[in-house]
Amino acid sequence: MRLGEVERLRGELSEFVADVFGSLPRRDQRRWGECYLRGLMLDGRRKSIQPMADRLPDGNMQALQQFVNQSPWEWAPVRRRIAQRLLEAIQPEVWVVDDVSFPKCGTASVGVARQYCGALGKRANCQVAVSVHAATDTASCPLEWELFLPEEWASDDARRQAARVPDEAGHVSKTHLALGLLDRLAGWPSTVPVIVADAGYGRCVSLRLALEERGWSYVVAVDPKEVARPATAEPHQPAYGGLGPPTLPRYREAARPLPQLVDGDTRFEQVTWRKGSKGTMTSRFAVLEVRPSGKEACRTAQERAGGRNRWDGVLPARSLLVEQPEEAAEPTGHWMTNLPATTPVADLVRWAKMRWRIEHDYRELKHGLGLDHFEGRTWRGWHHQVTLVTAAQAFLTLRRLHPKVPTPACPSTKSSTLFRTC
Repeated sequence: MRLGEVERLRGELSEFVADVFGSLPRRDQRRWGECYLRGLMLDGRRKSIQPMADRLPDGNMQALQQFVNQSPWEWAPVRRRIAQRLLEAIQPEVWVVDDVSFPKCGTASVGVARQYCGALGKRANCQVAVSVHAATDTASCPLEWELFLPEEWASDDARRQAARVPDEAGHVSKTHLALGLLDRLAGWPSTVPVIVADAGYGRCVSLRLALEERGWSYVVAVDPKEVARPATAEPHQPAYGGLGPPTLPRYREAARPLPQLVDGDTRFEQVTWRKGSKGTMTSRFAVLEVRPSGKEACRTAQERAGGRNRWDGVLPARSLLVEQPEEAAEPTGHWMTNLPATTPVADLVRWAKMRWRIEHDYRELKHGLGLDHFEGRTWRGWHHQVTLVTAAQAFLTLRRLHPKVPTPACPSTKSSTLFRTC
């Protein structure tokens, strides 16, 4: 957005800031919060503090630096209020769990380590954050964030102290971080919609079981190497040989990788889930009832039965959504869900495919609003930065959904993503 366009929105932006930053105790904090949001929305290749301060008429690099990196304002109430407003406006069909990486030079920035970097497609020096997004086919926005701390940060006291990492923050898996974010969002309170994730999270059986224990529905991508049996498979009880402990129930047939569960009797149907830039998106899908049979699934079934000797050998049945285009010789996508197999295939497909919306979020957050331009190194600074960028995108999302004045025309630049509705 050009400076004149941002200036015309100042009254509307001031109302938004007064609401979502109402938990900040001081007026000057809220004033610099509004100033920072205007800097993020202005055109410019770099959205770090110094170039933003230079572009803003009332920019002050020292004041903005202090507001983001040193000021002790709490980010949790701000994110909570942003999420409340977005959930009310968007009415999401799904919450999408994902993670995003930030390539970094050096090793001083909080959470930086050599690890897989999705932004570069290889292992590199980067930060990784886990996020949860609210999404429908027409709108989406991040609701919560958490920074992943690699194992090397757990015991490096010097780096933790330099980056001001709180004592309670340690190394936990990304799936545990995701579950913590979902628990936080669910306790605000809010109604939990269908939870969607890619195979990086969907392959984790313990995460799927944790979602089920909380009574939440999910449609998550899974690794085709995961093994399962048809829902019709039944365990049998071998005859006792008279020596040693009783033989446990077992299945007669071996578990198979998911693609091998599809056979000539599998009924596929054509489903169109949305319109893309090149036309309608259509493919063939089928829903199968299966019994996930990996080691973790078996161990959990035994634990729920009260122990190995009390287990009847029956593995729980789940629904498997399979995609196989007409021209494909084998399935190209697999999603596991705890929704019943009678759920309309079109609904399962729409939810499974709705993860595409967060790619729009990341494009807007990074290219339009400078999510990965932050140059600070501390835990507090990182959380303040992602909160402010989330607030900027939330303001633009709410304005797209309920515009009070005409939206500026989209210029043919990267900043046009700010007003694109996809």
